[in-house]
Amino acid sequence: MTIRRIEIGQLRVGMYLHAIDGPWLDHALWRTRFLIDEAGAIAKIVESGAATVQIDTARGLDLPEDPPVAAPTRAGAQHNSSTAVAQAPGVASVVEGAVVESAPPPVAIRRSLAEEAQEARRIIHQSRREVVRMFSEARLGQVPDIAAVTSLTDEISASVGRNHEALISLVRLKTADDYTYMHSVAVCGLMIALARELGFDGDEVRSAGVAGLLHDIGKTSIPNSILNKPGKLSDEEFATVREHPVAGHRILLQVRGIDPAALDVCLNHHEKHGGGGYPGGLMGERISLFARMGAVCDVYDAVTSERAYNKGWDPSDAIRQMAGWKGHFDPLVFQAFVRAVGIYPVGSLVRLASGRLGVVLEQSGGSLLTPDVRVFFDMRSQQPIRPQRVSLANGSRERIVARENPVDWKFAALNDYWLKDWNDDAH
Repeated sequence: MTIRRIEIGQLRVGMYLHAIDGPWLDHALWRTRFLIDEAGAIAKIVESGAATVQIDTARGLDLPEDPPVAAPTRAGAQHNSSTAVAQAPGVASVVEGAVVESAPPPVAIRRSLAEEAQEARRIIHQSRREVVRMFSEARLGQVPDIAAVTSLTDEISASVGRNHEALISLVRLKTADDYTYMHSVAVCGLMIALARELGFDGDEVRSAGVAGLLHDIGKTSIPNSILNKPGKLSDEEFATVREHPVAGHRILLQVRGIDPAALDVCLNHHEKHGGGGYPGGLMGERISLFARMGAVCDVYDAVTSERAYNKGWDPSDAIRQMAGWKGHFDPLVFQAFVRAVGIYPVGSLVRLASGRLGVVLEQSGGSLLTPDVRVFFDMRSQQPIRPQRVSLANGSRERIVARENPVDWKFAALNDYWLKDWNDDAH
C-alpha cells in the first residue's frame, strides 16, 4: 500500500481516497475508503472543510508529476532510552505522509459475527488464564514467563482478521472484578485492529498485540486496596497508580528477548500527544507511534468498561468524547482507530430518523454511518416494539440522527439485543 497526503485541490477522478484529514468525525460522507469515480464525490469531500486528504496510489491514480520521494521519518526515534521503537516505512507513511511502500496486513477469511463469536469466546478465556498467570508471577516478584504471549497474540490477531467486532465487543463485557486482566486482552485486540488499519505488516501487527497484552503489567505493583477502590483516590493513592508504567517497564526489562514495542508502550501509554502525560511528559513525535496507539486503545477500553468506581460509557459516546479531548491523542492515529472500530461501535445505542431506538449490531455497506441496527423501542409511544434488524446501507431511507445515552433510558439488559444472534448461533 502506498499512502500519500495531497492538498484538497489536487483531487482527481480516479484517485482512491484513503482518509480525510480535518473535521471528519460527523461528516456525512465519512466512509472507510473508496474510489473517486465522479466529480460529485470530490465536491462532497471539499465540503468537509479538510485542507488535505490521503490517497492510496496503489489502488487509484497518483498526481501527474511526483515530487522527489522523501526518506521516511522514524516516529519516536528521538528517544534516548532503550525503549525507543523505530517505525517501519509502512507505518511512518500513514503518520508522516511520505510516499513509501509497506507489506500488506495479514489476510484472513472473513467470518460473520455469529460464527467468529464462538472462537472469540474460546480465545478470550484462554487469554484471561495466561494474563492471570503472568500477573501472578510478577506480583510474587518473579520474572513472568511470556513464552505463550506470541502464539496467544497470533490467535487474537487471527480472530480480529476474520471479524474484529466479535472479540473486541465480547471482551468489552468484562466484569469489574475481571477488569485488570481482561483490560490487557481488550487492548491487545484493539492494538491489532488499529495496526491492521494503519497497514502494518505481520511482524508489526504482532508487536502491537504483544505490547497491548503486556502494557499494564506494572499494575501488579499497586495494592489491590487502591486498584479496586470504589471511591475517589487520594492524591497519595493516585501518585502510586501513576508509578505503574515505570514499574511495568522495570519488570519487562528482566524478560529475555522482550519485544522493544512492549517496553515502549508499557512505559509511555499514558503520555499525551500535546504534553502533560506521564511518566516523562513527552509530546508529539517524541512519543513513538506504538505508544500513541497504546494511548488511544487503553483509554477507549477503560472508559467503555465497568469498573469498581466507574460505569462504562456507551461505545459511540466514548468515541465522541475522546474526539473532543484536544491534545490527548495523535489526531491521525485517532482517525485510524475510529475507522477500525466504527463511529458507532457494536453495542451503541442510537436514535433513528423514524423515532425508533436501536442498538448497533455490526458495520455494513462500506460506510461508518450505516451499520446494521436492531430497533426495539418507539420514542413517540414510549413503548417497546418487537425487535427488528434494520440495515442502514444500500439506499435505506432510515438513518442515524443521534447517539443516545443508555443511562438516561435505564434499559435493562441492553447488551442482550446485540448478543442475541451470537448466543442463538451457539445453540
